[in-house]
Amino acid sequence: MLKKIAPLAAALLLAACAGHPPPAPTSLGQRSFGPAYGIDLATDASDNLNELKDSRLGFVARYYRNPQSRWPTLSAREAQRLSSLGMAMVAIWESHSHDPAYFSYASGYGDAIAAHNQANALGQPAGSAIYFAVDFDAGPAALPAVDQYFRGVAAGLAAAGGGRPKYQAGVYGSGAVCRAIKGVRLAHYAWLSNSTAWSGYAGYDDWNIKQGGRVARLSFSHDYDEARQDYGGFRLTHSAALAPYASLAP
Repeated sequence: MLKKIAPLAAALLLAACAGHPPPAPTSLGQRSFGPAYGIDLATDASDNLNELKDSRLGFVARYYRNPQSRWPTLSAREAQRLSSLGMAMVAIWESHSHDPAYFSYASGYGDAIAAHNQANALGQPAGSAIYFAVDFDAGPAALPAVDQYFRGVAAGLAAAGGGRPKYQAGVYGSGAVCRAIKGVRLAHYAWLSNSTAWSGYAGYDDWNIKQGGRVARLSFSHDYDEARQDYGGFRLTHSAALAPYASLAP
């Protein structure tokens, strides 16, 4: 595979595999473009700002969630702190995503409204992405319900945006899910799960983000991610006025 990659890209990939992340990507305005390397984590990234600053990663993926979730939602303050480090963010909605029975048009519509409202309150810029998670191996029997869920997502984002979606939809899941949903344009972006045994993983290459293992030098729980082209990431432009990250040092 490396024979097909430009020398610089090959070097960056090898550096990442060795646990030494490559330099952060450049950003065009509020939108972020690849190639880029980052992480996703379930907890507030504010607890690890000094490690993130020294990591040379380009983005952090964080979650919007149902308010009843025990896990923290991406907050405006957390987003501002990450932006003040020059890092991009990727937003993903997760709610009951492990449960095949949860997926329907109605649940997709409701999740899209909730995700839009959280993104809008945060200050997430228009045109960037909100990924919606399908966190199980959806086989042929489950794909119709997943399809209906994303049709509900599309309708909900449009309704929340006053007739036109403010945010682009993305899908996180197996290769089979990403192919099915992005293939019919119910998602503009695809994030391929690191669950390599799930359906369609080996043959799927139309991803915008691909999840991997972990960065050896980071002490906290996370997953490593590789992004390419436009992957829907963003920064907040009003973050410069924040107190410096060093004041949060443990």
